Amino acid sequence: MIWIYKIATVKRYLALLFGLATLVLVSWYGYRALVEQKSGFPVPGIVAPQPQQRLPTEPGDWHGKIDYRGLDQQFAALAARPEMAGLAVAIVEDGELRFVSTYGVTDKQSGEPVTPRTVFRWASVSKGVAGSLAAKLAEEGRLKLDAPLNRWRSSLRLPGGAETQLTLAQLLSHRTGLTKNAYDTRLEDGEEPGLLRNQLGAAPLQCVPGTCHSYQNIAFDAVSEILGQAAGTLYSDAVQKRLFGPLGMKSAQFGMAGLTGAKSWARPHRGDQVRPLSESYWRVPAAAGVSSDIVDMARWLRAQMGENKDVLSPRALALAHAPLVSTRRVYSGELARALGDASYGLGWRTFTYAGRHLVGHSGAVDGYRSTMIFDPATHTGVVAMWNDGWGRPFRLPFAVFDSYYGQAGHDWLDLSDLPEVRLPVAEPLLPN
Repeated sequence: MIWIYKIATVKRYLALLFGLATLVLVSWYGYRALVEQKSGFPVPGIVAPQPQQRLPTEPGDWHGKIDYRGLDQQFAALAARPEMAGLAVAIVEDGELRFVSTYGVTDKQSGEPVTPRTVFRWASVSKGVAGSLAAKLAEEGRLKLDAPLNRWRSSLRLPGGAETQLTLAQLLSHRTGLTKNAYDTRLEDGEEPGLLRNQLGAAPLQCVPGTCHSYQNIAFDAVSEILGQAAGTLYSDAVQKRLFGPLGMKSAQFGMAGLTGAKSWARPHRGDQVRPLSESYWRVPAAAGVSSDIVDMARWLRAQMGENKDVLSPRALALAHAPLVSTRRVYSGELARALGDASYGLGWRTFTYAGRHLVGHSGAVDGYRSTMIFDPATHTGVVAMWNDGWGRPFRLPFAVFDSYYGQAGHDWLDLSDLPEVRLPVAEPLLPN
Protein backbone atom coordinates (compact mmCIF):
# COMPACT_ATOMS: atom_id res chain seq x y z
CA MET A 1 0.00 0.00 0.00
CA ILE A 2 2.94 2.29 0.73
CA TRP A 3 4.15 2.07 -2.88
CA ILE A 4 0.66 2.92 -4.16
CA TYR A 5 0.70 5.99 -1.92
CA LYS A 6 4.15 6.97 -3.21
CA ILE A 7 3.08 6.65 -6.84
CA ALA A 8 0.00 8.78 -6.14
CA THR A 9 2.21 11.40 -4.48
CA VAL A 10 4.58 11.51 -7.47
CA LYS A 11 1.64 11.85 -9.85
CA ARG A 12 0.26 14.76 -7.83
CA TYR A 13 3.71 16.38 -7.81
CA LEU A 14 4.09 16.02 -11.58
CA ALA A 15 0.58 17.35 -12.15
CA LEU A 16 1.42 20.37 -9.99
CA LEU A 17 4.62 21.04 -11.97
CA PHE A 18 2.73 20.71 -15.24
CA GLY A 19 0.08 23.11 -13.98
CA LEU A 20 2.67 25.66 -12.92
CA ALA A 21 4.45 25.43 -16.28
CA THR A 22 1.17 25.89 -18.10
CA LEU A 23 0.33 28.88 -15.93
CA VAL A 24 3.71 30.49 -16.67
CA LEU A 25 3.30 30.02 -20.43
CA VAL A 26 -0.27 31.28 -20.46
CA SER A 27 0.74 34.30 -18.37
CA TRP A 28 3.68 35.06 -20.69
CA TYR A 29 1.68 34.90 -23.88
CA GLY A 30 -1.17 36.86 -22.30
CA TYR A 31 1.26 39.57 -21.25
CA ARG A 32 2.88 39.51 -24.68
CA ALA A 33 -0.44 39.90 -26.46
CA LEU A 34 -1.47 42.76 -24.15
CA VAL A 35 1.81 44.65 -24.67
CA GLU A 36 1.69 44.16 -28.43
CA GLN A 37 -1.92 45.32 -28.55
CA LYS A 38 -1.21 48.50 -26.57
CA SER A 39 2.19 49.37 -28.04
CA GLY A 40 1.83 48.15 -31.59
CA PHE A 41 5.31 46.58 -31.40
CA PRO A 42 6.18 42.90 -31.19
CA VAL A 43 7.64 41.50 -28.01
CA PRO A 44 10.47 38.99 -28.50
CA GLY A 45 9.51 35.42 -27.76
CA ILE A 46 11.33 32.96 -25.56
CA VAL A 47 14.38 31.82 -27.52
CA ALA A 48 16.13 28.60 -26.67
CA PRO A 49 19.89 28.91 -26.31
CA GLN A 50 21.74 27.94 -29.46
CA PRO A 51 24.50 25.35 -29.26
CA GLN A 52 28.01 26.68 -29.70
CA GLN A 53 29.33 25.92 -33.18
CA ARG A 54 32.95 24.90 -33.55
CA LEU A 55 34.73 27.61 -35.47
CA PRO A 56 36.67 26.51 -38.58
CA THR A 57 39.96 28.03 -37.45
CA GLU A 58 42.34 25.16 -38.23
CA PRO A 59 43.41 23.68 -41.58
CA GLY A 60 41.69 20.42 -40.72
CA ASP A 61 38.39 22.34 -40.49
CA TRP A 62 38.68 23.93 -43.95
CA HIS A 63 36.62 21.97 -46.46
CA GLY A 64 35.07 22.99 -49.76
CA LYS A 65 35.80 24.05 -53.32
CA ILE A 66 37.96 26.97 -52.19
CA ASP A 67 41.72 26.50 -51.73
CA TYR A 68 41.72 27.62 -48.10
CA ARG A 69 45.27 26.54 -47.33
CA GLY A 70 46.68 28.45 -50.28
CA LEU A 71 44.66 31.55 -49.43
CA ASP A 72 45.69 31.32 -45.78
CA GLN A 73 49.34 31.56 -46.85
CA GLN A 74 48.55 34.59 -48.99
CA PHE A 75 46.60 36.28 -46.17
CA ALA A 76 49.51 35.66 -43.79
CA ALA A 77 51.97 37.21 -46.25
CA LEU A 78 49.66 40.20 -46.68
CA ALA A 79 49.33 40.67 -42.92
CA ALA A 80 53.13 40.46 -42.47
CA ARG A 81 53.63 43.62 -44.52
CA PRO A 82 54.83 46.70 -42.57
CA GLU A 83 51.77 48.55 -43.84
CA MET A 84 49.58 46.17 -41.80
CA ALA A 85 48.85 45.66 -38.11
CA GLY A 86 46.12 43.03 -37.73
CA LEU A 87 43.72 41.23 -40.05
CA ALA A 88 40.65 39.03 -39.52
CA VAL A 89 39.00 37.06 -42.35
CA ALA A 90 35.96 34.79 -42.55
CA ILE A 91 34.61 32.95 -45.60
CA VAL A 92 31.14 31.50 -46.09
CA GLU A 93 30.93 28.91 -48.86
CA ASP A 94 27.57 27.59 -50.07
CA GLY A 95 25.86 29.13 -47.06
CA GLU A 96 28.15 27.57 -44.43
CA LEU A 97 30.94 29.18 -42.42
CA ARG A 98 34.01 27.32 -43.71
CA PHE A 99 36.99 29.49 -42.77
CA VAL A 100 37.92 31.85 -39.91
CA SER A 101 41.48 33.05 -39.52
CA THR A 102 43.29 35.96 -37.91
CA TYR A 103 46.73 37.47 -38.40
CA GLY A 104 48.96 40.11 -36.88
CA VAL A 105 48.35 42.19 -33.78
CA THR A 106 45.74 44.40 -32.18
CA ASP A 107 48.46 46.83 -31.12
CA LYS A 108 52.01 47.05 -32.49
CA GLN A 109 53.18 48.44 -29.15
CA SER A 110 51.85 45.58 -27.02
CA GLY A 111 52.08 42.81 -29.61
CA GLU A 112 48.72 41.36 -28.53
CA PRO A 113 47.61 38.92 -31.28
CA VAL A 114 44.34 39.25 -33.16
CA THR A 115 41.87 36.43 -32.37
CA PRO A 116 38.44 35.52 -33.78
CA ARG A 117 36.96 37.47 -30.84
CA THR A 118 38.90 40.68 -31.50
CA VAL A 119 36.52 43.56 -32.17
CA PHE A 120 37.13 45.86 -35.16
CA ARG A 121 35.15 48.74 -36.65
CA TRP A 122 32.83 48.12 -39.61
CA ALA A 123 32.99 51.74 -40.76
CA SER A 124 30.72 52.18 -43.81
CA VAL A 125 29.74 48.51 -43.94
CA SER A 126 27.34 49.81 -41.26
CA LYS A 127 25.25 51.42 -44.01
CA GLY A 128 23.93 48.00 -45.03
CA VAL A 129 22.52 47.59 -41.52
CA ALA A 130 20.44 50.75 -41.97
CA GLY A 131 19.27 49.56 -45.38
CA SER A 132 18.33 46.13 -44.05
CA LEU A 133 16.40 47.61 -41.12
CA ALA A 134 14.56 49.99 -43.47
CA ALA A 135 13.57 47.06 -45.71
CA LYS A 136 12.42 45.04 -42.70
CA LEU A 137 10.33 47.92 -41.32
CA ALA A 138 8.84 48.49 -44.77
CA GLU A 139 7.88 44.82 -44.92
CA GLU A 140 6.22 45.21 -41.50
CA GLY A 141 4.22 48.17 -42.83
CA ARG A 142 5.86 50.64 -40.43
CA LEU A 143 7.16 52.91 -43.18
CA LYS A 144 7.01 53.48 -46.92
CA LEU A 145 10.30 53.64 -48.78
CA ASP A 146 8.80 55.86 -51.49
CA ALA A 147 7.26 58.40 -49.08
CA PRO A 148 8.87 61.88 -48.86
CA LEU A 149 11.29 62.44 -46.00
CA ASN A 150 9.23 65.21 -44.42
CA ARG A 151 6.67 62.58 -43.35
CA TRP A 152 9.11 62.04 -40.47
CA ARG A 153 10.81 64.36 -37.99
CA SER A 154 14.37 64.80 -39.15
CA SER A 155 17.21 67.29 -38.79
CA LEU A 156 17.98 66.98 -42.52
CA ARG A 157 17.49 70.07 -44.66
CA LEU A 158 18.39 70.12 -48.34
CA PRO A 159 18.81 72.96 -50.84
CA GLY A 160 15.50 74.24 -52.14
CA GLY A 161 13.58 72.23 -49.55
CA ALA A 162 14.26 69.01 -51.47
CA GLU A 163 13.53 66.98 -48.34
CA THR A 164 9.84 67.51 -49.12
CA GLN A 165 10.20 65.51 -52.36
CA LEU A 166 13.16 63.20 -51.72
CA THR A 167 12.15 59.72 -50.54
CA LEU A 168 13.67 57.47 -47.90
CA ALA A 169 14.84 55.10 -50.64
CA GLN A 170 16.60 57.99 -52.37
CA LEU A 171 18.30 59.01 -49.13
CA LEU A 172 19.47 55.43 -48.48
CA SER A 173 20.90 55.23 -52.01
CA HIS A 174 22.75 58.58 -51.76
CA ARG A 175 20.61 60.58 -54.17
CA THR A 176 20.47 63.82 -52.16
CA GLY A 177 22.20 65.75 -54.96
CA LEU A 178 24.83 67.07 -52.51
CA THR A 179 28.52 67.11 -53.37
CA LYS A 180 30.31 63.95 -52.24
CA ASN A 181 30.86 63.58 -48.47
CA ALA A 182 29.30 66.95 -47.74
CA TYR A 183 30.56 68.49 -44.45
CA ASP A 184 32.50 65.35 -43.44
CA THR A 185 35.55 67.46 -42.53
CA ARG A 186 33.39 69.53 -40.19
CA LEU A 187 32.13 66.32 -38.55
CA GLU A 188 35.74 65.23 -38.09
CA ASP A 189 36.47 68.62 -36.49
CA GLY A 190 33.92 67.84 -33.78
CA GLU A 191 30.75 69.58 -34.98
CA GLU A 192 27.44 67.95 -34.13
CA PRO A 193 25.90 65.90 -36.97
CA GLY A 194 22.34 67.10 -36.29
CA LEU A 195 23.39 70.75 -36.65
CA LEU A 196 25.38 69.92 -39.77
CA ARG A 197 22.38 68.16 -41.32
CA ASN A 198 20.29 71.27 -40.65
CA GLN A 199 22.89 73.42 -42.40
CA LEU A 200 23.05 71.21 -45.50
CA GLY A 201 20.18 73.30 -46.85
CA ALA A 202 22.82 75.87 -47.82
CA ALA A 203 25.39 73.38 -49.15
CA PRO A 204 26.41 73.22 -52.83
CA LEU A 205 24.74 70.66 -55.10
CA GLN A 206 26.36 68.22 -57.49
CA CYS A 207 23.10 67.53 -59.31
CA VAL A 208 19.36 68.03 -58.95
CA PRO A 209 18.32 66.03 -55.85
CA GLY A 210 17.14 62.55 -56.79
CA THR A 211 18.94 62.45 -60.16
CA CYS A 212 22.45 61.16 -59.38
CA HIS A 213 24.48 59.16 -56.86
CA SER A 214 26.71 61.16 -54.53
CA TYR A 215 28.08 59.36 -51.47
CA GLN A 216 27.22 60.84 -48.05
CA ASN A 217 27.73 60.20 -44.34
CA ILE A 218 26.10 63.08 -42.47
CA ALA A 219 23.04 63.29 -44.72
CA PHE A 220 22.75 59.50 -44.85
CA ASP A 221 22.59 59.30 -41.07
CA ALA A 222 19.26 61.13 -41.07
CA VAL A 223 17.90 57.61 -41.58
CA SER A 224 18.85 56.83 -37.95
CA GLU A 225 16.33 59.48 -36.85
CA ILE A 226 13.64 58.21 -39.24
CA LEU A 227 14.07 54.48 -38.63
CA GLY A 228 14.11 55.03 -34.86
CA GLN A 229 10.75 56.77 -35.10
CA ALA A 230 9.32 54.01 -37.29
CA ALA A 231 10.46 51.35 -34.81
CA GLY A 232 9.31 53.34 -31.77
CA THR A 233 12.74 53.38 -30.12
CA LEU A 234 16.32 54.52 -30.63
CA TYR A 235 17.91 53.43 -33.90
CA SER A 236 20.60 51.41 -32.13
CA ASP A 237 18.00 49.63 -29.97
CA ALA A 238 15.90 48.83 -33.03
CA VAL A 239 18.91 47.24 -34.72
CA GLN A 240 19.75 45.20 -31.62
CA LYS A 241 16.13 44.04 -31.14
CA ARG A 242 15.27 43.23 -34.74
CA LEU A 243 18.60 42.21 -36.25
CA PHE A 244 21.70 41.68 -34.13
CA GLY A 245 19.95 40.06 -31.17
CA PRO A 246 17.93 37.48 -33.15
CA LEU A 247 21.05 36.65 -35.19
CA GLY A 248 23.09 36.00 -32.03
CA MET A 249 25.56 38.80 -32.77
CA LYS A 250 26.60 39.43 -29.17
CA SER A 251 29.76 41.44 -29.96
CA ALA A 252 28.02 43.77 -32.46
CA GLN A 253 27.56 47.19 -30.83
CA PHE A 254 27.20 50.90 -31.55
CA GLY A 255 29.41 53.59 -30.07
CA MET A 256 33.01 53.78 -28.92
CA ALA A 257 32.29 51.81 -25.74
CA GLY A 258 31.22 48.85 -27.86
CA LEU A 259 34.77 48.75 -29.20
CA THR A 260 36.92 49.71 -26.23
CA GLY A 261 34.80 47.72 -23.78
CA ALA A 262 35.63 44.46 -25.54
CA LYS A 263 38.13 42.08 -23.96
CA SER A 264 40.18 42.21 -27.18
CA TRP A 265 39.89 45.16 -29.55
CA ALA A 266 42.00 46.35 -32.45
CA ARG A 267 43.70 49.74 -32.05
CA PRO A 268 43.76 51.99 -35.09
CA HIS A 269 47.14 52.30 -36.82
CA ARG A 270 48.93 54.39 -39.38
CA GLY A 271 52.11 52.51 -40.17
CA ASP A 272 53.79 51.67 -36.87
CA GLN A 273 51.93 54.39 -34.99
CA VAL A 274 48.82 53.72 -32.92
CA ARG A 275 46.26 56.39 -33.77
CA PRO A 276 44.04 58.14 -31.20
CA LEU A 277 40.39 57.19 -31.34
CA SER A 278 38.00 59.85 -32.60
CA GLU A 279 34.32 60.06 -31.70
CA SER A 280 33.42 61.57 -35.11
CA TYR A 281 31.91 58.72 -37.09
CA TRP A 282 30.37 56.97 -34.11
CA ARG A 283 28.06 60.01 -33.97
CA VAL A 284 26.57 58.97 -37.31
CA PRO A 285 25.59 55.40 -36.33
CA ALA A 286 23.67 54.50 -39.47
CA ALA A 287 26.57 55.63 -41.63
CA ALA A 288 29.52 54.14 -39.75
CA GLY A 289 28.68 53.19 -36.16
CA VAL A 290 28.95 49.38 -35.90
CA SER A 291 31.79 47.34 -34.44
CA SER A 292 32.05 43.57 -33.89
CA ASP A 293 34.35 40.58 -34.09
CA ILE A 294 34.83 38.68 -37.34
CA VAL A 295 32.55 35.81 -36.26
CA ASP A 296 29.56 38.11 -35.83
CA MET A 297 30.36 39.85 -39.09
CA ALA A 298 30.19 36.40 -40.71
CA ARG A 299 26.78 35.87 -39.07
CA TRP A 300 25.65 39.12 -40.68
CA LEU A 301 27.02 37.90 -44.01
CA ARG A 302 25.03 34.66 -43.82
CA ALA A 303 21.86 36.57 -42.97
CA GLN A 304 22.33 38.77 -46.03
CA MET A 305 22.52 35.65 -48.18
CA GLY A 306 19.16 34.43 -46.91
CA GLU A 307 20.34 31.92 -44.31
CA ASN A 308 18.16 33.45 -41.55
CA LYS A 309 14.76 33.90 -43.19
CA ASP A 310 13.06 34.38 -39.82
CA VAL A 311 15.10 37.56 -39.30
CA LEU A 312 15.56 38.83 -42.86
CA SER A 313 13.03 37.46 -45.31
CA PRO A 314 13.74 37.04 -49.03
CA ARG A 315 11.42 40.00 -49.69
CA ALA A 316 13.30 42.27 -47.28
CA LEU A 317 16.65 41.25 -48.77
CA ALA A 318 15.38 41.86 -52.29
CA LEU A 319 14.26 45.36 -51.25
CA ALA A 320 17.59 46.15 -49.58
CA HIS A 321 19.88 44.84 -52.34
CA ALA A 322 17.98 45.94 -55.46
CA PRO A 323 20.11 48.35 -57.55
CA LEU A 324 18.45 51.78 -57.61
CA VAL A 325 21.05 54.11 -59.12
CA SER A 326 24.20 53.71 -61.22
CA THR A 327 27.46 54.78 -59.60
CA ARG A 328 31.03 55.44 -60.53
CA ARG A 329 33.42 52.52 -60.64
CA VAL A 330 34.08 50.82 -57.34
CA TYR A 331 37.72 50.90 -56.12
CA SER A 332 40.50 51.92 -58.52
CA GLY A 333 43.13 50.55 -60.89
CA GLU A 334 43.01 46.92 -62.05
CA LEU A 335 40.26 46.06 -59.59
CA ALA A 336 38.03 48.86 -60.90
CA ARG A 337 38.54 47.57 -64.45
CA ALA A 338 37.53 44.04 -63.41
CA LEU A 339 34.17 45.17 -61.99
CA GLY A 340 31.15 46.27 -64.02
CA ASP A 341 27.57 47.55 -63.70
CA ALA A 342 28.30 49.41 -60.46
CA SER A 343 25.06 50.41 -58.72
CA TYR A 344 23.74 51.26 -55.26
CA GLY A 345 20.63 50.10 -53.38
CA LEU A 346 19.52 50.65 -49.78
CA GLY A 347 22.95 50.96 -48.17
CA TRP A 348 24.35 48.22 -50.43
CA ARG A 349 26.57 48.25 -53.51
CA THR A 350 26.04 45.86 -56.40
CA PHE A 351 28.36 45.09 -59.32
CA THR A 352 29.46 42.29 -61.59
CA TYR A 353 32.68 40.31 -61.44
CA ALA A 354 33.57 37.55 -63.87
CA GLY A 355 30.00 37.59 -65.14
CA ARG A 356 28.53 37.11 -61.65
CA HIS A 357 26.30 39.51 -59.74
CA LEU A 358 27.84 40.49 -56.40
CA VAL A 359 26.54 42.52 -53.44
CA GLY A 360 28.51 44.16 -50.67
CA HIS A 361 30.11 47.23 -49.17
CA SER A 362 33.47 48.40 -47.90
CA GLY A 363 34.39 50.80 -45.16
CA ALA A 364 37.16 53.18 -44.14
CA VAL A 365 37.66 55.39 -41.10
CA ASP A 366 40.97 56.58 -39.67
CA GLY A 367 43.00 53.49 -38.77
CA TYR A 368 40.41 50.89 -39.84
CA ARG A 369 39.27 49.22 -43.06
CA SER A 370 36.60 46.59 -43.73
CA THR A 371 34.93 44.76 -46.59
CA MET A 372 32.00 42.42 -47.10
CA ILE A 373 31.20 41.00 -50.55
CA PHE A 374 29.05 38.02 -51.49
CA ASP A 375 27.49 36.16 -54.38
CA PRO A 376 23.76 35.86 -53.58
CA ALA A 377 23.28 33.10 -56.17
CA THR A 378 25.79 30.72 -54.57
CA HIS A 379 25.57 31.95 -50.96
CA THR A 380 29.34 32.41 -50.98
CA GLY A 381 31.10 35.47 -49.64
CA VAL A 382 33.90 37.05 -47.66
CA VAL A 383 34.23 39.44 -44.74
CA ALA A 384 37.50 41.01 -43.64
CA MET A 385 38.57 43.73 -41.21
CA TRP A 386 42.00 45.24 -40.54
CA ASN A 387 43.26 47.99 -38.24
CA ASP A 388 45.22 50.28 -40.54
CA GLY A 389 44.61 52.39 -43.62
CA TRP A 390 46.26 50.24 -46.31
CA GLY A 391 44.04 49.60 -49.33
CA ARG A 392 45.63 46.43 -50.74
CA PRO A 393 43.46 44.01 -48.67
CA PHE A 394 40.35 45.25 -50.54
CA ARG A 395 41.51 42.81 -53.25
CA LEU A 396 41.18 39.87 -50.87
CA PRO A 397 37.54 38.87 -51.64
CA PHE A 398 38.27 38.57 -55.34
CA ALA A 399 41.09 36.10 -54.72
CA VAL A 400 38.51 34.02 -52.84
CA PHE A 401 35.95 34.26 -55.65
CA ASP A 402 38.58 33.27 -58.23
CA SER A 403 39.28 30.14 -56.19
CA TYR A 404 35.57 29.35 -55.79
CA TYR A 405 34.79 29.91 -59.48
CA GLY A 406 37.88 27.97 -60.54
CA GLN A 407 39.23 30.76 -62.70
CA ALA A 408 42.71 32.13 -63.25
CA GLY A 409 43.95 35.36 -64.78
CA HIS A 410 44.34 37.57 -61.71
CA ASP A 411 46.76 37.22 -58.86
CA TRP A 412 45.02 39.71 -56.62
CA LEU A 413 47.27 39.13 -53.63
CA ASP A 414 50.59 39.20 -55.48
CA LEU A 415 52.99 41.36 -53.46
CA SER A 416 55.97 41.26 -55.84
CA ASP A 417 55.46 44.91 -56.86
CA LEU A 418 56.07 46.04 -53.27
CA PRO A 419 59.42 46.61 -51.54
CA GLU A 420 60.85 43.48 -49.96
CA VAL A 421 60.17 43.11 -46.28
CA ARG A 422 63.43 42.76 -44.39
CA LEU A 423 62.90 40.78 -41.23
CA PRO A 424 65.22 41.51 -38.28
CA VAL A 425 68.11 39.09 -37.93
CA ALA A 426 68.09 37.26 -34.60
CA GLU A 427 71.09 37.83 -32.40
CA PRO A 428 73.22 34.69 -31.81
CA LEU A 429 72.69 33.09 -28.45
CA LEU A 430 75.67 33.46 -26.09
CA PRO A 431 76.65 30.71 -23.65
CA ASN A 432 75.63 31.28 -20.05
